[in-house]
Amino acid sequence: MPRVLLIEDEPGLVMTVTDLLTGEGYEVDSATDGEAGARRAMSGDFDLIVLDWMLPCKSGAEVCAELRRSGTNVPVLMLTARSQVADRVTGLKLGADDYMGKPFDPAELLARIEALLRRSGNRAPRNFTFGEIEIDFGRAEVYRAGKRVSLAARELELLRYLVAHRARMITREEILLNVWNYNPDVSSRTIDVHVAWLRQKLEITPQTPTHIITVRGKGYRFHP
Repeated sequence: MPRVLLIEDEPGLVMTVTDLLTGEGYEVDSATDGEAGARRAMSGDFDLIVLDWMLPCKSGAEVCAELRRSGTNVPVLMLTARSQVADRVTGLKLGADDYMGKPFDPAELLARIEALLRRSGNRAPRNFTFGEIEIDFGRAEVYRAGKRVSLAARELELLRYLVAHRARMITREEILLNVWNYNPDVSSRTIDVHVAWLRQKLEITPQTPTHIITVRGKGYRFHP
């Protein structure tokens, strides 16, 4: 069950969005000001954050920037009555993944949330085990034979995507789109290097991997 944090100060909208998402099978938590929302986001275990721009105590823009500075890479969907293009650009530059103006259509909100979850690979199980590896994606913790393994944020997101789409071939283009969001500075070589780093940390014999398999000329396949 994906967990969503709603940071919104309008009681009616909190109730509406909560009812909408729980009706679709999401687990929803909420905060009604920016400071409480930021604390909840960094101490909780969420798959996505719906964040209002105009909040008491601390603005949504400040919350988003604070989350990204802290290394929190949970997808953020900003909700706001501010309709100027410059405001939308500011929100995205601060680290928001998507932006919706108020009022919004509930069906579009659901579609945006589902798209963000697909894109981030957050449909991977919250806890996953293979071989000697134990993963808690919610806490961003990985263990090998009981010992903590340190993964960079991008390595963890790549691993999350591989796990979420296990047992099928994943092209480098798909990884570029969904893990790196088509960053023009990223090449297939960058992806290959990150895969090599994951193998070094997770495979018993990185030179002959049994879990993260190369599909020559195409991409990768993850076998638990």
